[in-house]
Amino acid sequence: MSTIRIATRGSSQAVTQARHVADQLASAGFDAELVLIDTHGDRTQSADVPLHTIGGQGIFVKEVQVAVLDGRADVAVHSAKDLPTTPADGLVIGAFTQRRSAADALVGRSLVDLTAGAVVATGSVRRRAQLHRARHDLEFVELRGNIHTRLAKVPDGGSIVIAVAALEVLDLTDQIAEVLDPAEFVPAVGQGCVAVECRSRDRRLLDALTTIDHHATRSDVSIERAFLAELGSGCSLPVGAHVDAGKLYVFLAGETSGVIVSDTIELSGDIDDDIQRAAEAARAAHEHVSGR
Repeated sequence: MSTIRIATRGSSQAVTQARHVADQLASAGFDAELVLIDTHGDRTQSADVPLHTIGGQGIFVKEVQVAVLDGRADVAVHSAKDLPTTPADGLVIGAFTQRRSAADALVGRSLVDLTAGAVVATGSVRRRAQLHRARHDLEFVELRGNIHTRLAKVPDGGSIVIAVAALEVLDLTDQIAEVLDPAEFVPAVGQGCVAVECRSRDRRLLDALTTIDHHATRSDVSIERAFLAELGSGCSLPVGAHVDAGKLYVFLAGETSGVIVSDTIELSGDIDDDIQRAAEAARAAHEHVSGR
């Protein structure tokens, strides 16, 4: 096979993730090179523009997917949490790489060390809802930008919230003040995992990606994505789902009702059954927060 062209965003985190995929493919005997793509999400990184108001999930992936569909690249590498649950026409997820930590972390001060009224910066409605549940006194401000930009914006006496995996990728875990328990602060669907897409009819690429697909991660993330898919890919509610040690932890908050669902679902170990359990949990959670 000729050199596999890997489309990726140009941020430090995205490029490092894509290089890791390239290294894995090289270990399996495939040459690979990166193709850097500018995305709408990267072009609108102003800290005062909330992510959900400019397109939400998908704004960091669409242009990368187009590069594969129009032949400029062969595969697309994404943070799985950015990838909508509705597949793009003509593309399929050929691999989920082995997951890093799925947890969120505080950089600045730990939760217990934040004084009353302290400022926490995050652009995530999920993170705000979860931290507000734990500490009603906290104040929140928007946070956008690449990882290094975010780390430079820790409020005085406050904290920012960031995915542990993002810090692991860039070898910046020494910045962490506290890792938040993912059973309580349920992560975003797919957080900590990298998804690799290719054209759905390209058998050679699908075979190549099989060599780097991590079965356990694929199973866990597929169950999480089933929870989100039932809510709808365009869901803008604070939502999280995380599989760990045979359990699915879920979180959903109402947009205006103030109702929160935080639940743990025992999984059977059968992927089809567990995907169904995730979908049922999503329906029940949505009915609860919407007051139906």
